[in-house]
Amino acid sequence: MIKDRSQPAWFAIYVKPRHEKKVFSVLTGKGFQGFLPLYKSDTRTKISENPLFPGYVFCRFIRDDRLPILSTPGVFSIVAFGNDPAPIEDSEVDSLRSVLASGLIVRPRPYLSIGQKVRILDGPLRGVEGIVKDCHAEELVVSITLLQRSVEVKLKPHWITY
Repeated sequence: MIKDRSQPAWFAIYVKPRHEKKVFSVLTGKGFQGFLPLYKSDTRTKISENPLFPGYVFCRFIRDDRLPILSTPGVFSIVAFGNDPAPIEDSEVDSLRSVLASGLIVRPRPYLSIGQKVRILDGPLRGVEGIVKDCHAEELVVSITLLQRSVEVKLKPHWITY
């Protein structure tokens, strides 16, 4: 747990949509240590790199010296609990860096939890609502309640919304 307010820590910076790369560039130009995790997106016409966490850039700074961060064009705020910026553990940033350096395919996914209610947007069950029962790498098990009984079905994660 990060306790010392006088030591630099990682923070998530909430930025204007589609300005992550520009904000990252400006912050590193100001001398801050930044981190912008990107993933490769393949369309029919080109391969591009997009932010893994759209709308966010990570930056390491001393918690009480945040004015240069907040005055950066494109920055909305620092993710905080109340008015106190919420630091991110170094180990979390290090783990994410390791994942990105591994060469494995990385894609953003919604954060789903067991028991969460979801609506199916695509596939043969489009429009049906259910509850997440289990999460796997490439499929979800969703329980659909009917007549006070449940039916489990395996779905692709991109078929649902929450």
